Amino acid sequence: MADGQDLELSEHAARTRAGWNAAAPDWVASGRAAWARAAPDWGMWTVLEADVRILPDVRGLDVIDLGCGTGYWCAWLHRLGARPVGLDVSEAQLATARELQREHGIDFPLVHASAEAPPFPDASFDLAFSEYGAAIWCDPYVWIPRAYRLLRPGGRLIFLGNSVLSMLCAVEDEDAISETLLRPQFGMHRLDWADSEGSNFCLPHGDMLRLLRETGFEVEALHELRAPDGDDAEPRFFLTRGWARRWPCEDVWVARRRPE
Repeated sequence: MADGQDLELSEHAARTRAGWNAAAPDWVASGRAAWARAAPDWGMWTVLEADVRILPDVRGLDVIDLGCGTGYWCAWLHRLGARPVGLDVSEAQLATARELQREHGIDFPLVHASAEAPPFPDASFDLAFSEYGAAIWCDPYVWIPRAYRLLRPGGRLIFLGNSVLSMLCAVEDEDAISETLLRPQFGMHRLDWADSEGSNFCLPHGDMLRLLRETGFEVEALHELRAPDGDDAEPRFFLTRGWARRWPCEDVWVARRRPE
């Protein structure tokens, strides 16, 4: 796709695009490190896929990564035998992904678009995937029905985002987390942070379950990730390993589009 100046974006997607374009240089090193790892891992604590076994057999599957960032999950999926396509609203993140493709000699399509308006025909993919990406930066009431449209009957949707509990406990104006509930769970949907130009989205489990079922998915699993053993004081982003050893900091949903 072209440089994306003609993208029609929602207000929050336009801000997300601008924010990630500005921040992209800060994510090159972590993207390069992830590309260098031979096997997949999940989330901020790099929980090994071998330990949690969330992925299905992806060999031969057409996969769309909705909000692929630097493309490391696409690289892992490619190595596992899938045919990935990466989509991201940030052209700067996609530029990093292309650089890493050249470094590793791995090629897969990269598309500049929002997961709220993916430019693909219906029933194009066997698996729709997001680690953070669309899972937190796009409105679930928009992107999840779009992902459903992209999937073939029986196809899966797998996505990781911040846990509900971590969003209830996140401190508003600093990189920190509390052991106290700081905001109501009922009605939680869009979170606008005073110290950030972007908006995050997070639905309580009941609302997410209802959305997935009403969209046409059968929920197969909800994985609540736990940080591996280590220094409890070690910080990652806005929380510590100790917090993430006691409470889940990330949720991974697995759902299947109902066969027709």
